[in-house]
Amino acid sequence: MSLSLVQSRALLGLEAAAVTVEVHLANGLPSFTLVGLADVEVKEARERVRSAIQNSGLEFPHNKRITVNLAPADLPKDSGRFDLPIALGILAASGQIDAARLAGHEFAGELSLSGELRPVRGALAMSLALHAGQVVTELVLPPDSAEEAALVPDAQVYSARHLLDVVRHFLPQVADAPPPEPAPGWSRVTATLKANTVQYPDLADVKGQLGAKRALEIAAAGGHSLLLMGPPGSGKSMLAQRFSGLLPAMTTDEALQSAAVASLGGRFSLDRWAQRPTCSPHHTASAVALVGGGSPPRPGEISLAHHGVLFLDELPEFPRAALEALREPLESGTITISRAARRAEFPARFQLIGAMNPCPCGYLGSAQKACRCTPDQVSRYQSKLSGPLIDRIDLHVEVPTVLPADLLRATPGESTAAIRERCTVARERAVQRQGKANQALQGQEIDAYVLLDEAAVKFLNIAATRLGWSARSTHRALKVARTIADLADARTTQVTHVAEALQYRRSLAQTVGT
Repeated sequence: MSLSLVQSRALLGLEAAAVTVEVHLANGLPSFTLVGLADVEVKEARERVRSAIQNSGLEFPHNKRITVNLAPADLPKDSGRFDLPIALGILAASGQIDAARLAGHEFAGELSLSGELRPVRGALAMSLALHAGQVVTELVLPPDSAEEAALVPDAQVYSARHLLDVVRHFLPQVADAPPPEPAPGWSRVTATLKANTVQYPDLADVKGQLGAKRALEIAAAGGHSLLLMGPPGSGKSMLAQRFSGLLPAMTTDEALQSAAVASLGGRFSLDRWAQRPTCSPHHTASAVALVGGGSPPRPGEISLAHHGVLFLDELPEFPRAALEALREPLESGTITISRAARRAEFPARFQLIGAMNPCPCGYLGSAQKACRCTPDQVSRYQSKLSGPLIDRIDLHVEVPTVLPADLLRATPGESTAAIRERCTVARERAVQRQGKANQALQGQEIDAYVLLDEAAVKFLNIAATRLGWSARSTHRALKVARTIADLADARTTQVTHVAEALQYRRSLAQTVGT
């Protein structure tokens, strides 16, 4: 048979669209034509496939006109994932393997010139998309990619090390002949997850800073974003780097979603399975690096931090366009990348931790060193953060300098494990009450679940009026107050909880422009 069909998948965002690799061998002037909106990496498969088939001891049809079509034709295809299905299509069309036995299988893998299979990006995302779409098929992948894909429940994943391992499995069967022995490099892969032994940095390493630690606890318990402001060396980065250890353990669904995005970005590792990711891009990162983009669209840092932490150190030094691009994802938890022909949606449910100095020299309000900045310089520096962005950050905390004498005499504070236990209990209270963390409450849910006392309503109304808060600022303060009440195991949100929440929205209120 001179026509064969092999099934594969193309990734567009976290969607795995079905791709049929059609191979036709015809008489005529020898050629190898590849069509179907293929990117450069896919077109280069012609040379890799030719060399892999020859070096594996198989016959490449040099005297035929080879046409490979990747259908549907209007779907962009990228990366080397189509090397293996193209090679199998050529072998099936030339009669070297049984084309009928390829049905019910999907293939993805990059070929080396010797025929070895190399891992492909996004294997876990592809398997998760198949699971979500309830597609029953057997995935054949390179070993490292197969281990990723097998993490999805009920996935049927097979690992192959070499092109010959796949070919032996699909050789034509002779009638009454016993089934062939499985190739040494061919095996069914099941998920083998190791116990989570990776330790987060301990918050006890940070001496003093009780106010900042309290704010971290509130942020972890309610899923709130946080801005740390203080002079150089006060411990802002140490606090932020230890924040992910305070978050509750990831559920299986959260771990799969986070790992799928990491796989799509080429950052997945089994050693970090079910670990809350912490992404810390440099302040020179562009808007595309932060929110994603490119052609085809790739996930940015906010998506790679899905169900984890995005730490932006030296926050005012980031490009203005990059910071403004964070406004919508902070509200919606997703980011949509739109291009002329395609659009891709990535999850971006992250917790933002920002750190900044109070002024250009960094020593405004410091007890150790005098500030050299003029009021105009301080205002311009802090105004690099727009009012709408600051409005979306729930907690604003000052991190003062710890004096050397206090630092040397201070004893270690509470451990990360002790604080995480309180945060987990408070988060569970919120989930049992409303099905989500407090930060995710929207609209009427705030009125239904915050449960403000009458005295707390009057107090908040007076404070919001005097401070000139927007509706968003008021709602975010309410959600923070609800988290404080959960930490205190209080059924209703009381004046003391609202009063503490008010303290966390004052740092930049008078200096940041809109």
